[in-house]
Amino acid sequence: MSTTPYEPQAPARPDEPLPEVPEQPSRPAGSGRDRYFDLLRAIALFRVVFYHLFGWAWLPVIFPSMGVMFALAGNLMARSLSRRPAVEVVRGRLRRLLPPLWLLGAIGVSGMLLQGWGPDAEGHPGWWWLHLGYWILPLSDPPYGEGLSGVGGLIGPEWAEQMAVPLWYIRAYLWFVLLSPLLLKALRALPWPTILSPVLLSALLESGWLSVPSPRIDSALIDFGAFGACWLLGMAHQEGILKRLPRYVVPSIAPVIGCAGLWYMLTHGFKPDHDLDDIPFAQSLWSFATVLLLLHISPSWSQWPRPLRRWDRLIALFNSRAVTIYLWHNLCIVVAESLWDHLWSVPLLEQNVPWFLESSWPLLAVVWVLTAGCVLCFGWMEDVAAKRKPRLWPNGAQGGRSGRHR
Repeated sequence: MSTTPYEPQAPARPDEPLPEVPEQPSRPAGSGRDRYFDLLRAIALFRVVFYHLFGWAWLPVIFPSMGVMFALAGNLMARSLSRRPAVEVVRGRLRRLLPPLWLLGAIGVSGMLLQGWGPDAEGHPGWWWLHLGYWILPLSDPPYGEGLSGVGGLIGPEWAEQMAVPLWYIRAYLWFVLLSPLLLKALRALPWPTILSPVLLSALLESGWLSVPSPRIDSALIDFGAFGACWLLGMAHQEGILKRLPRYVVPSIAPVIGCAGLWYMLTHGFKPDHDLDDIPFAQSLWSFATVLLLLHISPSWSQWPRPLRRWDRLIALFNSRAVTIYLWHNLCIVVAESLWDHLWSVPLLEQNVPWFLESSWPLLAVVWVLTAGCVLCFGWMEDVAAKRKPRLWPNGAQGGRSGRHR
């Protein structure tokens, strides 16, 4: 989710999705994998990259990626908790989530240290060393080097800040995972009061009736209020709670809730530099309504509908490398913009096609090429984390039959 509603460490936007980590990036058709959820995850991830490059304020309204991604993660978490002990499930989620972060941190923090970032960055060496531990277990936002210079004209001067943008999600996801066993028990005991409680929390924080002096705790509560209901809706979908509602209920109430969120957004300063991501209560209402409708539709495809079969391998790749794409795409944008700026030094281009150099559309292609490079270079860590054989390009094509995954 570009800035979060409130982030004390990184200028993150709560509208970028880090995907939840699918248990199996590819399975044969009929094995229980829901293609509809795979499609939603791929769209959410693509929209995040698109949003971070273009920055169009209306994109989070068209498709609230983070709410969708949290719902998908909650659904998967509830399914796992219904099959295995809670400690085993939580340990498995952490094992899948943390190694890709450690790889990013090993490269990124090393680069920051080489550029002079160190213990004096936060005013007291003790705090720096303590906070550095959040790169290992991100219970709060990991620190990063501010004001560092670029690297050889290839990476812009704000590379460390931009690398830190996605990390708020890792922290929020971690806390959702840790709390999920308790959330599932509460959901089973009191379904709708539990689902609606994050929305109430968001309203209390927004109104000022509830405040927390610690910026780190306050930031975590804001994110829980904005997206907790989406996580719980995903769990409720898996538990069959939504299916017990009469079919007319969701189409009747979701538009009302969504309109309330849009009204609040439009009356509280919505503009290009202050969009849905920066208005947590509006985010909570709008994401809740959108996720409720998407889960209500939920066709549960075990195989792709014919119009979507051509996208099978691309969607499989996005789902297999969701964490890698999410963690590295913002740094790819910084590199792409730095490289693109060098084209202004070519007189032929500057004089004849300045409109081409000013456009972000060609830059989008460069970003995806660089992101593909990161998938090749770093994506194997997701396989290692999941105890699978490392693969360079897991697009589901290994079996040789189009439309099926191995």
